[in-house]
Amino acid sequence: MSEVENLVIVGSGPAGYTAAIYAARAQLNPIIYEGSVTAGGALMNTTEVENFPGFVDGIMGPDLMDAMRKQAKRFGANLITDDIVEMDLSGPVKVLKDGSGNTIKANSVILAMGSAYREIGLENEKRLSGRGVSWCATCDGFFFRDQVIAVVGGGDSAVEEATFLTKFASKVVLIHRRDSLRASKIMAERAFANPKIEMLWNTEVIDVLGADKVEALSLKNTVTGEVSKRDFTGLFVAIGHDPRNELVKGQITLDAEGYVVVENGSTRTNLTGVFACGDVQDSTYRQAVTAAGTGCMAALDAERWLAANHLH
Repeated sequence: MSEVENLVIVGSGPAGYTAAIYAARAQLNPIIYEGSVTAGGALMNTTEVENFPGFVDGIMGPDLMDAMRKQAKRFGANLITDDIVEMDLSGPVKVLKDGSGNTIKANSVILAMGSAYREIGLENEKRLSGRGVSWCATCDGFFFRDQVIAVVGGGDSAVEEATFLTKFASKVVLIHRRDSLRASKIMAERAFANPKIEMLWNTEVIDVLGADKVEALSLKNTVTGEVSKRDFTGLFVAIGHDPRNELVKGQITLDAEGYVVVENGSTRTNLTGVFACGDVQDSTYRQAVTAAGTGCMAALDAERWLAANHLH
């Protein structure tokens, strides 16, 4: 591809697909690199999404992504199921390389790479994903009504997840490998005051047990080394998120946690013609609907920028 494209969107999920829908309807002929494995984003790993507006009975994460994808395609977005492996965003014309060896030049780029939930790294954690193992209490908490569930982590997000889950679960056990929480004082006090939350200190999860759904956890005491087993029907992993920023490190301004920094009230980054949306720039909300909202913003920002610079 030697000609210069108007817009390349890197990443899919609700942010990337929504950006593609808006950009395609604005006749920008966007190219969207969905990712070879990560196409559809984090929602591909969730079961039912019950909080996306407009779906009274909920919708499966993959079905929602498939619908958004088809919508983008309908308006003429060029969807490529491949990865961008390299980007040079410094010049007026951005140069991207994909996994098949193609070089793409573009006047503007929207970053929608998302973020990845940090995993404990256990084989059975992956195998039982969606069958009792979850990384998102807001998404899946409802399915664990009156059950005893475990939350792994010690920061604000873990305490927030545990507190939220007490709405549904009969008991939530917060498992932390140290003897005190990293969470802010107010969050920690909230957890200690909640009668449904039990703290399990100096403990790490070394295996997730169950044939086709979570039945128990194998636990190890980090001080004594003692191994024990305890029954749980759910495991929520809340040990943080990592924004997928590998491609833009050193080019784009990132915050201390590695999220892309955007101008307040916009999706503009520190580089002209480069915009960011979805979880790669959002460490606060991380919801499908907010990602879609920022995808819309990024497409509008890109469209206006291209028009102002007489590039479209």
